[in-house]
Amino acid sequence: MGTYVLRRILQMIPVFIGATLLIFLMVYTLPGDPIAALYGDKAADPAQVAQLRHHYYLDQPVWKQYLHYMGNLLQGNFGTSFTGRPVSELMKQAFPVTIRLALVAFAIEIVFGIGFGLLSGLKRGSLLDSLVLIATLIVISIPVFVLAYIAQTVFATNLGWVTPTVQDSTDITQLILPGLVLGSLSLAFVARLTRTSIGENLRADYMRTAVAKGLPQRTVITRHLLRNSLIPVVTFLGTDLGALMGGAIVTEGIFNVQGVGNLLYRAINQKEGPTVVGVVTVLVIVYLVASLIVDLLYAVLDPRIRYA
Repeated sequence: MGTYVLRRILQMIPVFIGATLLIFLMVYTLPGDPIAALYGDKAADPAQVAQLRHHYYLDQPVWKQYLHYMGNLLQGNFGTSFTGRPVSELMKQAFPVTIRLALVAFAIEIVFGIGFGLLSGLKRGSLLDSLVLIATLIVISIPVFVLAYIAQTVFATNLGWVTPTVQDSTDITQLILPGLVLGSLSLAFVARLTRTSIGENLRADYMRTAVAKGLPQRTVITRHLLRNSLIPVVTFLGTDLGALMGGAIVTEGIFNVQGVGNLLYRAINQKEGPTVVGVVTVLVIVYLVASLIVDLLYAVLDPRIRYA
């Protein structure tokens, strides 16, 4: 196991370099001068512009800028935004909020997604199965911003259970509604994926053997059926955790959540290259670590899987 983990970590290095290089090139080769954009419609002093370009290393070729960025990154320095604030400071404020929001959405999709998928898979062809399929199809079909507006109208305006927007991002209860909206699409996919996996494993030989041995139904479902059926679901959930953190731009904007999505949106609009690259770099690390954890969970779910 230790050898496998070490090998996977070594494999992550070229993936990390490739991903960060790609986003770096996308950000810093776009047309337009980000330094000139800081001045807006005002006339910029050429000497000040040249000084700022030198300060942010923008007067160097892109490959030198990337090497400079990676050198600072190895020291834990994500650079400085064009407003003068360290990017790490901006991320320290935004990431805890998005992590809380992502965990709320993640918990909702695990509990309800797997729960509905399990019930639907066990009762295929029933009314409950049809309702789950129809409901998940509707959720998949509705854009996130429309679903957010419906949730605000129903639960905040009509019922008054929550506030329309988040007033305090540290209050986990205020993140339940945006977390539900954020995790709704993934919840639908998890429910359908669980249902399909349950249906396939119900026909497996080991299930007939478990039933023939006279094992209690609870044991057959939890220890044999569900455990083996969760392998594809865990694969989806592992990649989805990173997607929830990076894909919350719309949800955070609608519910006024001051997280990574909001930070990334503002940085893109203001051509804040250091902030965009810094945030995406952290998200790449999240994806890679989540992928490694998923691979290790395979051995927990299926004892037949062994890593050399």
